[in-house]
Amino acid sequence: MLSYGELSHGFSEGSSPVASHQPNAIDDINDHVDVDENEIDSTLPSQKRKKTSDAWNHFQKKKIDGEYCAICNYCQKKLSGKSANGTNHLLRHVNSCPERKEANKEPNKTEKQKEIPFDQEKSRMDLAKMIIVHGYPLSMVDYVGFRKFIHGLQPAFKMVSRNTVKADIMKIYDYEKDNTLKLIKSSQSKVALTCDMWTASNQRKGFMAITAHFIDLSWSLQSRLLRFVYVPCPHANEVLCDVLVDCIIDWNIDKNISTITLDNCSTNDALIDTLKSNLNLSSFILNGDLLHMRCAAYILNLIVKYGLEVIKDSIERIRESVAYWTATPKREEKFEEVYRQCRVSCSKKLGLDCPTRWNSTYLMLHTALVFKDVFSRLKQREIQYKIEIKEEEWGFAKDICGKLKIFYNITELFSGTKYPTSNNFFHNVCNIRLVLKEWQASTDTKIKEMAAKSDFQV
Repeated sequence: MLSYGELSHGFSEGSSPVASHQPNAIDDINDHVDVDENEIDSTLPSQKRKKTSDAWNHFQKKKIDGEYCAICNYCQKKLSGKSANGTNHLLRHVNSCPERKEANKEPNKTEKQKEIPFDQEKSRMDLAKMIIVHGYPLSMVDYVGFRKFIHGLQPAFKMVSRNTVKADIMKIYDYEKDNTLKLIKSSQSKVALTCDMWTASNQRKGFMAITAHFIDLSWSLQSRLLRFVYVPCPHANEVLCDVLVDCIIDWNIDKNISTITLDNCSTNDALIDTLKSNLNLSSFILNGDLLHMRCAAYILNLIVKYGLEVIKDSIERIRESVAYWTATPKREEKFEEVYRQCRVSCSKKLGLDCPTRWNSTYLMLHTALVFKDVFSRLKQREIQYKIEIKEEEWGFAKDICGKLKIFYNITELFSGTKYPTSNNFFHNVCNIRLVLKEWQASTDTKIKEMAAKSDFQV
């Protein structure tokens, strides 16, 4: 330990050893430690004044390379931090700092209006409606990928179980049913029903769809699907009648029915007779004499199907070619490649016709005729494709396609749901009869036979 004499060695006479040595001690400390000038112990004579300027609320004072600097909290810009320079330059920088202005920027009213608070119940209903509209399975809510996707969109959403989704769907059904009941009651008009039976091809189960059509108070045509129900076998008229009557009573429209439109078959004739015995005929127009309406689109379908039976062999080669080039994705890609090379501009794709839908035959021929040159090119390039369509066969297909066009357009007209159709039946059926009479005078024996067989159905 040094003595007092050793500490005072080298100082001039009369000088204070403590006062003379203190500045050197502080400098020695600052050389090794980054210390703020204003954080030095108050017992030291050389203490600086405490920072009182507002500038130091936006800057940090640090010693860098032996010089005090003021570092902006927003843009990290370095300015002089010496006490001798004051803080005016710091305040000027604070007022002009772009980063500070951006940090303190208030969101405008438009941005605030866009902020929508999260609603768990509304999101649940939206999920249920999505499943209804697109026919997704209820088990979709258990899919890991779907859950991860929803969590990424909205982490606050609590995923529900399939039973909860089922309950939500039933709530939506009850809500929509109640609204439809009120709408029908407020319209004070007669209700026209359409019933359609169809069978699921993969399950061989029969289903009945019952739709109500009526005019609301604003004179707009309304269509509502009242029931889509499984009908057990056998599909006898008694079974179908029970399903129909149960729907009519459930919707409380037994006294407001104007007509019931059904397909033109003997089972439906018996169905109407059974229905009349179960309901009060006095509430129907003319005591039910006009209750049964036969579907015009279905009758038109029968007319065309009988005619197409005559010419089905004549268009078989085109059908085989379409079936060949739509059999596999690889063949479809090959077909698309060639029709691009042939510069055929068509947005439609080849499609094989369905035996139960005659209009699909028209669409198949109409599209195949557009790709006529493509089939010829593929015959030259593809060894396995050995189907040759003769020029007269293409000409016959073109003639048939032109003649089927009138049936296709009228079927589309009869199948409309946004406008009344009964006022279009008579004159369009008359036009078909005149066209068939004209075809019977054709020089082509097949066209003549087709027209004669179809005209017999009219």
